[in-house]
Amino acid sequence: MPADVLIGTQGWSHPAWIGPFYPSGTRPADLLELYARAFATVEVDATFYAAPPEPIVASWRDRVPGSFRFALKVPQEITHERRLRDADEALAHFLERVAPLGERLGVLLFQMPPDWEPTFATREALERFLVSLPGGYRWAIEFRDPRWLEPVTLDRLRAQGVALACAAGRWIRPDRVLEVLAEPTAPFAYVRWMGPDRRLTDFSRVQVDREEELEAWATALRGVIERVGTVYGYVNNHFQGHGPASARSLQGLLGQPRVEPDALRDQRELLK
Repeated sequence: MPADVLIGTQGWSHPAWIGPFYPSGTRPADLLELYARAFATVEVDATFYAAPPEPIVASWRDRVPGSFRFALKVPQEITHERRLRDADEALAHFLERVAPLGERLGVLLFQMPPDWEPTFATREALERFLVSLPGGYRWAIEFRDPRWLEPVTLDRLRAQGVALACAAGRWIRPDRVLEVLAEPTAPFAYVRWMGPDRRLTDFSRVQVDREEELEAWATALRGVIERVGTVYGYVNNHFQGHGPASARSLQGLLGQPRVEPDALRDQRELLK
């Protein structure tokens, strides 16, 4: 499987990962650098709450290799508060803040709220917003109301080269998600493995066996990579209980090399 399928997790600094994934005693400042030894990409949730200061973004850049890619959630001010209306200034401010990432910026994700329903007004807002997006970026959007997954929406995304984020969660049937993944709307694909519920609270180990689901996803990714240049995929802790283990499973199913926790212990010694 080509390296164009980039697999990672949602976030890198979960405290419960220290010990099971990161070596015990790893300093917070070293987490991202160690993470980047195991995975080629990460989805950042913190940017959903506020645009990060440029020095913070520059520090992220400097801790990872040039081939590493960050996927950033666009701030909730744009998606949840403004709901894609009158958002040009806020988006421009966000893009300015994350500019230090340079080529390490992979995808910018709009995660729409569950109560954003498809109506005449919201469809119009979406169309105007898509047309206004600045070029030179990879954009993806996630809907949490299945009624958005209609041909007219997909056609609008396709016209602007915006990827439909395919989320394996509790909002949309898994078979429908796989259907839309097979018909990409952009020159890249974006997948999020969320899990069906939020009851898991121990993120130190796998607690739910979803290997059959992962095998089905690996098969789907093999098919879609023939139609897009790159697939970005991110596993949440709630999918099986421990995001790094799920991501390593996917890497193995896709024929990619896996970095096990013991190898990261050796790498940590180099950071001292």
